[in-house]
Amino acid sequence: MHRHLNHERYTLAALDDLIERGKREDWAQLRSIALENRAIMEKILRIALRHAQDPYAQRYHFWRQYAEKHLNAA
Repeated sequence: MHRHLNHERYTLAALDDLIERGKREDWAQLRSIALENRAIMEKILRIALRHAQDPYAQRYHFWRQYAEKHLNAA
């Protein structure tokens, strides 16, 4: 379980924790949920953009690109 993630509510804090500390299985679940729910994908993009200037925040760069691709395709 990740901090701030209770009752399967994907708050900004919970999503940030999933991106920062999540393992492969966590990311796979996050991907599935985000593909089904545009609001979650938008939250992921919002979180990732806060780390855009950090060249070492590779996890956030990955999720930013992923979210942008899927939001622009919709």
